[in-house]
Amino acid sequence: MQKSRCTLAFSFLLLWLPYCLAQTTPSNRATRMPTRAATPSPTRAATLSPTRAATPSPTPSPSPQAQTERLKVRLSGYPRKHNEGRIELFYKGEWGTICDDDFSISNANVLCRQLGFVSATGWTHSAKYGKGQGKIWLDNVLCNGGEKSIELCKSRGWGNSDCTHDEDAGVVCKDERIPGFVDSNVIDAHVNENKIEEVRLRPVVTMSRKKLPVTEGVVEVRYKDGWAQICDLGWTIKNTRVVCGMLGFPHERKVNKNFYKLYLERQKNFYHIHSVACTGTEVHLAACPLEFSKPNTTTTCEGGMAAVVSCMPGPLFMQNNGQKKKLKTASNVRLKGGAKLGEGRVEVLKDNEWGTVCDDRWDLLSASVVCRELGFGSAKEALTGARMGQGMGPIYMNEVKCLGHEKSIWNCPFKNITSEDCQHMEDAAIRCNVPHMGFEHSIRLTGGRTRYEGRVEVLGSDSNGTQSWGLVCGETWSTKEAMVVCRQMGLGYANQGLQETWYWDSSNVTEMVMSGVKCTGNEMSLNQCQHHKTVSCQKAAARFAAGVICSETASDLVLNASLVQETVYIEDRPLHMLYCAAEENCLSKSAAKANWPYGHRRLLRFSSQIHNIGRADFKPKAGRHSWVWHACHGHYHSMDIFTHYDLLNANGTKVAEGHKASFCLEDTDCQEGVSKRYECANFGDQGITVGCWDLYRHDIDCQWIDITDVKPGNYILQVVINPNHEVAESDFTNNAMKCNCKYDGHRIWLHNCHIGDAFSEEAERRFEKYPGQLNNQIP
Repeated sequence: MQKSRCTLAFSFLLLWLPYCLAQTTPSNRATRMPTRAATPSPTRAATLSPTRAATPSPTPSPSPQAQTERLKVRLSGYPRKHNEGRIELFYKGEWGTICDDDFSISNANVLCRQLGFVSATGWTHSAKYGKGQGKIWLDNVLCNGGEKSIELCKSRGWGNSDCTHDEDAGVVCKDERIPGFVDSNVIDAHVNENKIEEVRLRPVVTMSRKKLPVTEGVVEVRYKDGWAQICDLGWTIKNTRVVCGMLGFPHERKVNKNFYKLYLERQKNFYHIHSVACTGTEVHLAACPLEFSKPNTTTTCEGGMAAVVSCMPGPLFMQNNGQKKKLKTASNVRLKGGAKLGEGRVEVLKDNEWGTVCDDRWDLLSASVVCRELGFGSAKEALTGARMGQGMGPIYMNEVKCLGHEKSIWNCPFKNITSEDCQHMEDAAIRCNVPHMGFEHSIRLTGGRTRYEGRVEVLGSDSNGTQSWGLVCGETWSTKEAMVVCRQMGLGYANQGLQETWYWDSSNVTEMVMSGVKCTGNEMSLNQCQHHKTVSCQKAAARFAAGVICSETASDLVLNASLVQETVYIEDRPLHMLYCAAEENCLSKSAAKANWPYGHRRLLRFSSQIHNIGRADFKPKAGRHSWVWHACHGHYHSMDIFTHYDLLNANGTKVAEGHKASFCLEDTDCQEGVSKRYECANFGDQGITVGCWDLYRHDIDCQWIDITDVKPGNYILQVVINPNHEVAESDFTNNAMKCNCKYDGHRIWLHNCHIGDAFSEEAERRFEKYPGQLNNQIP
């Protein structure tokens, strides 16, 4: 009897052990709650915790929501960067979290793609970003990694969880956006999408129909497959303000209702909305209290008519130059680092120096005040976590709490910053509503592998007024022109501007219709750039037509100005130690006439610390196969000229110059939480990672200006990074650094060192006219 029991027990063990080994998964964290056993695997309903009842296994079928509308996903919590945080899902009108039981990198990949990032780099457990509130919507989620939405993964089902918020899951996404991904609102606007989504102005005056932007007309909302009107009974100027803000206009104005009444009486109207009661600070009409017409009833607007509004565009969008001069945009707030018009990092001016705004309590009301102040409409998004890159100067504001009606962000309550409060990884940014100008309809790209690249074709008119598509001459075409094209098409930043496009020859368009294009890089469309009135192109074949490659993200290099000022000194260096430097043209021309190896050269030396504050890594334009080996110094040059060093006199003439090839473009160090990716050793990859910097120490070859022939006096030291714009950046205005320089023939002093766009215009004028600068005499 005893033997048979042992045999039975042994047989059961053999059957049970492989099943257990196959099904058991290791705990996803070490700090499990002591009152709870290991979470049951979602593929079986056995092995229950003694403190919990059995829970039904998850079903592989997707939630019904997957077939009706896109699931909303957001990142929350603190402290965090913009690409990481606690995962929250919006289901049945309520935000909730995901339990970390059985969470994996596959789950994180699905969620990060839903958020617009290319992939996940990690995930977190045990409420690393703080405990959420409300529902825990999903538990025991199992994705294979290829699903388009987290709701398509296996789980216990919506709201079926045995977790607490101590177990909220989080993700860390790769800081690279999916090209063309449309962001959901980062800050919830409390807009009920079931009510109303799209609003337009329908112009009724014949001339207005042909002009863009449309600033006045009948307010219409999208309804089913057409458009419906709003009854104007009880309509106020506050409602008009909200509509204008949605459509990209900062101000509203009164409208002549009598004119429209005569027209609308002859029209057949369908009134979908009968009452609107906005406060004037809403960012969307759907956020206002609305009264809808009842279904299956034919109602009229008795005693009223269709609502009509008139909006005042910002200076950028005005067609009347006289109006532009009268209504200037704010001079003490600006946007930096944005790819599209009306978006960027918020910077404010204080004491003649630009600084950023911390994202604590940053919301759509505050963002809308900035948008309107800059001549745009209300805010579409209030972005946190330096989503438009990090600033370099001071941080002036924290916990900005606008009510929405202020004329300037400086009128809003805010806290002053202490060094412990905020860092630049918390810089606030915005995306504003901008008027529809139709610029994207007059330009297109052809022949490229993706919609982000191709040969540029523009829509022009011949002498008969007939429109046909034509090419742009590639001569003089550069990154700046490409920046305008990418912005005009809504494709982000320019990665490259190409003067030859023979490899994209797939279009039957062969005629050059535009040449001599020269842009500053800030224009809204290519037509706004300088160009020949009559086409003149020496290389008129289609293979020499201009082309572009666009990108959703770009790098942004900035020099540490204070370090230059702190490390400057003069060295008299013997000629016998400068052979390699002479070979790389790092000395002035007079060095060729010197009595080598005797004598010396006087060198102005300093350190250069170059930060990448953009949203993409800075990489050399040329691949490593084309890098040039310099045997003398024993290194590769990945860019012929990476920086220019110039000493200028009062009228801007160079009195001495130097240059620096990128013989070692690498991550010297990085801010906290960012890992180095580039290292020059062993023919490694060259570049500068986002959040890292490359340090050229003062004591390395060519890190100088040869001032042997310079007379004593007052000068301006200028350092320009990426001077030829070989590599695309989101902002070229901050590539130059300037310092006042005083040289007495023996010693040298630098002061007022600053990035090119760090000062106000007034402060910059004072900088260039400090005592002694104009007469070149030492005071």
